[in-house]
Amino acid sequence: QLLHLESQDPDKDISLYIDSPGGDVYAGLGIIDTMNFIKPDVSTICVGMAASMGAAILASGTKGKRMALPNSMILIHQPSSGVQGQQTDIQIVADETKWIRQHLNEMLAEATGQPIEKINADTERDNYMRAEEAKEYGLVDKVIGRRVDATEEE
Repeated sequence: QLLHLESQDPDKDISLYIDSPGGDVYAGLGIIDTMNFIKPDVSTICVGMAASMGAAILASGTKGKRMALPNSMILIHQPSSGVQGQQTDIQIVADETKWIRQHLNEMLAEATGQPIEKINADTERDNYMRAEEAKEYGLVDKVIGRRVDATEEE
């Protein structure tokens, strides 16, 4: 969809509304890569919940254009996986999960301006934030109550 919207008008900002409990890390990374790949700015708006990979997508919007509605909840945490099988296969998945965690934490550090050590500590367990807390943390740039608030300067 992002590629289609870019093809319609490459100079027009794209608004991405997020209400997500999270999901597949690789699908989320594909969305983030596409957001960075296309020409238009991508404005991200949390409407309800941006948890886990949803929070990473929210934070990856164009700086200055990342928003949350007042009652939004944002959750950051370390990735999880379920695996069974032979020990060697379990170790392969564990190594990949460790890499994913470090990669996502580096992305969050870049998006928020927080030191990587703080991100590592803050994602050790589920870390819920309300909209204003997410703004203070750097996950979003502003909390908006009405659509017109999104275009107003602070």
